[in-house]
Amino acid sequence: MASKPNATVASERTPLINGESASSNGGHHHHHHIIGGHHSTRSAAYQFFFDANHTPGNGSDKFVIRSLAYTWHVTKVTLLSNYVNFLLIMVPIGIIAGRLGWSPTAVFTINFFAIIPLAAVLSFATEEISLKLGETLGGLLNATFGNAVELIVSIVALRDNQIQVVQSSMLGSILSNLLLVMGMCFLFGGLRHRGSTGNGTEQTFSAAVAQTTCSLMALSSASLVIPAALYGVLDQKDPSNGDRDRSILVLSRGTAIILLILYALYLIFQLRTHSNLFDPEDPAGIDGEEPEQPSMGPIAATVVLVVVTVLVAVCADYLVGSIDALVETTNISKAFIGLILIPIVGNAAEHVTAVVVALRNKMDLAMGVAIGSSIQIALGVTPFLVIVGWIIGREMTLHFETFETVAFAVSVLVVTYTVQDGKSNYLEGAMLLGLYIIIAVAFFATPGDFLDKATDLVTGGN
Repeated sequence: MASKPNATVASERTPLINGESASSNGGHHHHHHIIGGHHSTRSAAYQFFFDANHTPGNGSDKFVIRSLAYTWHVTKVTLLSNYVNFLLIMVPIGIIAGRLGWSPTAVFTINFFAIIPLAAVLSFATEEISLKLGETLGGLLNATFGNAVELIVSIVALRDNQIQVVQSSMLGSILSNLLLVMGMCFLFGGLRHRGSTGNGTEQTFSAAVAQTTCSLMALSSASLVIPAALYGVLDQKDPSNGDRDRSILVLSRGTAIILLILYALYLIFQLRTHSNLFDPEDPAGIDGEEPEQPSMGPIAATVVLVVVTVLVAVCADYLVGSIDALVETTNISKAFIGLILIPIVGNAAEHVTAVVVALRNKMDLAMGVAIGSSIQIALGVTPFLVIVGWIIGREMTLHFETFETVAFAVSVLVVTYTVQDGKSNYLEGAMLLGLYIIIAVAFFATPGDFLDKATDLVTGGN
């Protein structure tokens, strides 16, 4: 590293730059220039391809060069933003696979892996815009786009009348955040900060935030239990009565409107009136970290956001379109695909972020990612999809399959008991992970068409 300044000085006197001939200098200078040139070339190449802070040509007086340099800079910063972005090669392959009609398994698998890095880039672009908007608007933007991938995939599935996939993916996103992400945060963070043997310590987070969010999760659980209970009562009275389905639909749409209003109140509560409750105990900068600076301008980040959203929609279209054929050939239920597989696509980058901050003992941030994302899905995205279905003529309801409803209610109950004291340890993390694995195995072990047929009877089929 110490030789870099010398290499820079030498490169400024290289014959390639100032037009001097090599023969005009002595042998010693000639050797010096060659070494400097090699260092300069290597340094320039690194700066051009891998330096996220600077790109040659950004300061050029020529508009064309400056524009091209900035375009490459934005592309480079975006590609280097996350380690999973090497999977972006799957995006064109997935689109080609869908267009050429490859096997359903290949189309699903390739587009599955294509959406993972797109979700990471989407999250990165959203954060870049948020840094310029301030805490309030930035928080609102993150709340809106935090689950954009799940929302896009669900809208595509809803358009294709894949009600089972939509419901399962919503529930799966909530469970993956509450049990998988939070469990991993508690487990790995607890192991890292467990204290000495016989004198163990626990990680702490805001108990007030945990209680508030758990109350909202209990409310969202009730919003699923009540339609299921009403359906059971009406089904016992007259199983063939068409009024039953209409009653469930009216209840679901009315509940969806109420949940969206409550979500708006929650955003006001979190971002405006009681934002002090949600402030991290160790915010960035206090422990010596520099405040994060955006890597690109808001306009460039918006362009990235739009382009990636379109690509996610295209890949999601092929992904959802291959589900029916995949279920027939592999005997995997739609419930398992929606509950376990699709949430992995949208939340992979988010999961890693939460675990990393938990390892750094910043549990408030980790809880904000895990529980905050669950609240967005339960009170924002799910009821919004009910309203979208209402608009486009799809009978999306809040009456989930009974097995799914029970699994969700039990999970919320376990999470509430786990986090209500504002402390966590690795044993609690192992418990949450264990419950998630139990639920995943239960849906995997279910025959491929059992839950699907049960749901088709409710939704009227495809």
